[in-house]
Amino acid sequence: MPEDYTALIEELSREFRARNPRSAALDERARAVMVDGGNHGVRLSHPFPPRIASARGGRVTDLDGHSILDFWQGHFANILGNSPDVVAAALSGAVAGGDTLLQLGIPDELTVETAELLCPRLHTEKLRFTTSGTLATMYSIMLARAYTGRELVLKVGGGWQGSQPWGLVGYALHPGPEPWTLDSEGLPSSVEGEVEISRFNDPEDLAARFRDHGDRIACMIVEPVVGAGEFMFGRPEYLGLARELTERYGALLIFDEVVCGFRFRAGDVGSMYGLQPDLITVGKVIGGGMPVAAFGGRADVLDLCGRGGGNRVGASGGTYSAHPASLLAARTMVSHLIEHEDEVYPRLAVLGERLRHAIEDGFAAGGIPAYSSGAPLAGIPGSSLTAVHFVLDEDAGPESPHESNDPSCCDVALKDGVLQLALLLEGVYTLFGCFAVGTAHTEDDIDRVRDACEAVARRVAAHRRAGGPRVAVPGGASDPAPSAGGDTSQTG
Repeated sequence: MPEDYTALIEELSREFRARNPRSAALDERARAVMVDGGNHGVRLSHPFPPRIASARGGRVTDLDGHSILDFWQGHFANILGNSPDVVAAALSGAVAGGDTLLQLGIPDELTVETAELLCPRLHTEKLRFTTSGTLATMYSIMLARAYTGRELVLKVGGGWQGSQPWGLVGYALHPGPEPWTLDSEGLPSSVEGEVEISRFNDPEDLAARFRDHGDRIACMIVEPVVGAGEFMFGRPEYLGLARELTERYGALLIFDEVVCGFRFRAGDVGSMYGLQPDLITVGKVIGGGMPVAAFGGRADVLDLCGRGGGNRVGASGGTYSAHPASLLAARTMVSHLIEHEDEVYPRLAVLGERLRHAIEDGFAAGGIPAYSSGAPLAGIPGSSLTAVHFVLDEDAGPESPHESNDPSCCDVALKDGVLQLALLLEGVYTLFGCFAVGTAHTEDDIDRVRDACEAVARRVAAHRRAGGPRVAVPGGASDPAPSAGGDTSQTG
């Protein structure tokens, strides 16, 4: 039976409240004027989030004066760390000396220059900027449905494609015979029937979905490295089959690289697998901390949202699409990553491998078996993204979001209910056991993570030895303990 961590979470919460009176006071003010005290569910951890006073490099400082190692790094976006000098200098200089940074509504040269930088790096013929990964994935799906004249969207169970209609089906794992269902109220009832869910890294299941529904599938959207699914690499044979089947059945392949784009090279990840999707989405890293995303791909598909395609798809962006400040940050960041590609990415790979082993070694030293995702693949030397899984079988790590969220495979309650708060009390900020390494992190930071993981493991082991109750759940599924990680329904 699964562990019940309720008593441990209550103990951790009391300790956190005692240490953070100023954050607690600001949280009360925030709750009076904002839903749950904030504007993004995953930021609103239990019992309340640390409220930040400053953020620089690999650390943040909260209102109560704690210096915290930050491995959340702006929703995994800040590859150079918080407030990177190269981007901050460009923005501050433009604000001080320019008169176009806050101009909206008339195209400028900066937009063209940024697109010219991105297109060859993403192997796209054309692209369009927008303000978030959510919009980029939504517009890509709209384009695919219009281009093919079909309605069915194939996606990976547990994958996150943003808070948009087709993204809100099949993200959260539900107990029962239909584990992947509609994850939000307020959507048209037809949406659930427009999405087919497949298991990540399961070629047999993928082939079966196309065999049964191939003539109805407009597109398959998949992250080559699953972000919300805790940083699991797509196996080459699985992603290769996705390319083969979409071509065979006349569907479009969309690589959602909002998380993984520019994370492993100064460009897309798909090319590292030798694969070319029909459409691609990017965001996060390219913005350097500013809000920007893009969707791109084949010109004959992209033209459907322009005059050449009769404006058939209403993917025309919004007021702040291609905002000059965001694109200045994007051009600066992308240029920097291209220029320093041979320095940045090998360094990240080394730090990522050190972190993977530090997490596993730390938990093992404290008596808790753990597995960290992100082991190198052929063609991908190492990962700056890793996630910890408390595996029940020490010889096998999960290979799909379905497995990582299955209480018969992993201690899900420990990861989702305890880990974030316990690590925060040790001076390490992360989310759902996911760590994003940036160039601002150091070897000493990684060693500190190992010590923090060992301390957390010893605390969890002591709780278990104390004989805390276990939760009996019909059918073997887990009712999670009260979460210390906030709303788990979105990470983008």
